[in-house]
Amino acid sequence: MSEVFDLIVGHPFFAGMTHDQIKIVAETGELVSYHEGQTIFSEGTDAVGPLLILSGDVALELQTPGHGPQVILTLHSGDFLGWSWLYPPYRWTYDAHVHSNAEAIRFDGPRLKEASEVDPALGYELMKRFTEMLVNRMQSIRIQLLDVYSTPR
Repeated sequence: MSEVFDLIVGHPFFAGMTHDQIKIVAETGELVSYHEGQTIFSEGTDAVGPLLILSGDVALELQTPGHGPQVILTLHSGDFLGWSWLYPPYRWTYDAHVHSNAEAIRFDGPRLKEASEVDPALGYELMKRFTEMLVNRMQSIRIQLLDVYSTPR
């Protein structure tokens, strides 16, 4: 746990949270490694918690009829991956594939939700941060789609 705490305490996502709040979040995290080409999760499977990418690149892909998988966003070191664990039906809405070897912290979503119920201030802080991430991510995807569809063919 102390290694996870040391890795996240200075991350901008946690800026302004108390030492105790960060400690609680860190207690739900574990270090994981992924190899290039590995699938982290697939659309429709159980969404169990977010990942904080420490190194490497992870592509979010959407399966499109007649065109196969399309990369809609590539995440890098310092980015969080996943918000589907927050909202029913708790299923991933994209595929996540590793484009270059990656190290990450995988957080236990159910434990984060339990901790948020016990400490509503922690829950509010986490919800604010994940919601901001979601909005920013959707804006990035929107801009990318506008670029794709406004390019002459």
